[in-house]
Amino acid sequence: MHCPYCGSQESEVVETRDSEDLDAIRRRRSCQNCQRRFTTYERIETINLIVIKKDGKREQFNREKLKAGLISACEKTTVSVDAIDKMITEVIHELRGGESMEVPSERVGQLISDHLKKINKIAYIRFSSVFKHFVDVEDFEKEVKKLIQ
Repeated sequence: MHCPYCGSQESEVVETRDSEDLDAIRRRRSCQNCQRRFTTYERIETINLIVIKKDGKREQFNREKLKAGLISACEKTTVSVDAIDKMITEVIHELRGGESMEVPSERVGQLISDHLKKINKIAYIRFSSVFKHFVDVEDFEKEVKKLIQ
């Protein structure tokens, strides 16, 4: 493991524990050269999910792309980046538990929407406006009415 500070390959593991979502091992390391500490994560390599887009194209599931969209939807709300990471991990577990490793983008969007609806309604509306392709104010109004009921 290369030290991110000095580039040395000599480091020692100081502490090891499971991550909160249990999908990785968190290792705290100390560089033998510069003595600085850094954290690494070890994840199980799994078969990649394939997302089937609305136009029929298939692309590899991209956790970072989903995270960027969620960070945008959750901007200026009380939803933390840790909560977003946890939500994405839960959705990935749900998708992997399905019958196929190929999932429609609508399924991914629906699972994220369901989670957001429980934790922050503003973030839910923002995400839904993109996911459901809101065109005008009436689309927002319909979705808000559904939330209120």
